[in-house]
Amino acid sequence: MDILVLNTNLEAVAAVDTFESLLWTDRYCGNGEFEIYTLATNELITWLREDYYLWLKESNHQMIIEGIQIKSDSELGNRLVVTGRSLESLLDRRIIWGQTVLTGNLQDGIEKLLNENVISPVISDRTIDNFIFEASTDPLVTTLTVDAQFTWTNLYDSIKGLCAANNIGFQVTLEDDQFVFKLYAGADRSYDQFVNPYVIFSPYYENLINSNYTESKKTVKTVTLVAGEGEGPDRITTVVGMAANLTRREMYTDARDLSQTVDGNEMLEADYLLQLAQRGTEDLTNHILAQTFDGQIDPKVMYTFGESFFMGDIVQIANEYGMEAKSRVTEIIYSQSLSSVDVYPTFTMIE
Repeated sequence: MDILVLNTNLEAVAAVDTFESLLWTDRYCGNGEFEIYTLATNELITWLREDYYLWLKESNHQMIIEGIQIKSDSELGNRLVVTGRSLESLLDRRIIWGQTVLTGNLQDGIEKLLNENVISPVISDRTIDNFIFEASTDPLVTTLTVDAQFTWTNLYDSIKGLCAANNIGFQVTLEDDQFVFKLYAGADRSYDQFVNPYVIFSPYYENLINSNYTESKKTVKTVTLVAGEGEGPDRITTVVGMAANLTRREMYTDARDLSQTVDGNEMLEADYLLQLAQRGTEDLTNHILAQTFDGQIDPKVMYTFGESFFMGDIVQIANEYGMEAKSRVTEIIYSQSLSSVDVYPTFTMIE
């Protein structure tokens, strides 16, 4: 795999094609990261600098160099370790400046957050140059709604929470020297539909070289009591989630930062409860049953990532123990060592 290096002006300055190991991770809903481990040379140290960008042909994401480490070894030679995150991490550099209420269309709401804090904020120093929003036309995105409120929260965390709660992805990519933000939803390629060609990974088809199945209920929560503004017994509360007996696993969501007063006007209690419910839904999303398949696929057998299936797609997964389920492609790891180049997807099961 070849990596193209871009400087801070987005100009190509070098190509790197030799390293002892490369790990490059893309994610459906959140930033990815990378690590390059290689022999340290003056040439590489000149090219691989903090704040430079990396482009990998196999990936739809670009990375930002954030860490440089040189490990000295008098016998084996010095090694260079370069790390960083994908362009989605640019959102982590901003907070939501002041109180912002989102009501109605979800995509419009996220565009509002980006306009006010990245694209055209009141404080010009907060602008990220060449950052644009590209609207999705996919009904899986355009039909989603939101009732939420944010005050001084991290922009990346806020957008990631909204997307995760609605099972959609987001990405920031470099296109024509612009940082382009997009929302997207994967296509359904499972047995539960008849529109797209099926994609199934299984040892029986010899396209899943090895796999790991993980399931954990340790952190599962099914009901949350969301408490908004007020003091003591006067706090406004609502309950999100439905479960009883042993399936009921309760938690508490502190949402006192959500105010019922917006721009000097008191909102209706029903509208405020919707905002509390949104916060509770996002909180519960972080405490669902964790069921994942991850493994090494053979890109030369049946299906090729980027051609037959894509990030966020829903595919069919089966292992040799009779476990079969619809699963979403939530992560792709590209791995290169001195001996091989491999692709490792992570599939998150859909209940």
